[in-house]
Amino acid sequence: MNVHEGPQAISKGNFVKFKEGMIVSNEPGYYENGKFGIRIENLVTVKKLKNSLKFKDLTLVPVDKSLIEKKLLHKNEVKWLNDYHFKVYQSLKKFMNKSELLQLKDCCSNI
Repeated sequence: MNVHEGPQAISKGNFVKFKEGMIVSNEPGYYENGKFGIRIENLVTVKKLKNSLKFKDLTLVPVDKSLIEKKLLHKNEVKWLNDYHFKVYQSLKKFMNKSELLQLKDCCSNI
């Protein structure tokens, strides 16, 4: 059984060309052989912008910063994460009550 959308995928074995409107899961992860794995998973949709295809986030969830060793990240990775958290906060804040908003703000703060 396959729990993911398909036939398209972000993988070495994908031979299906992406088209506008497709949905695919973006699942970067880190795995220690025989020990554990950590994966971040979001759904993205394929959007056509000018003459190229881009991914646009469909799901917006803060990344758990307690799992991140900032010193191991390149400055571009830190910027990406902070920009992503800003987008999450801006997109979700209107749906939150005061208590939830404080928690969201903390989760989406810069690393």
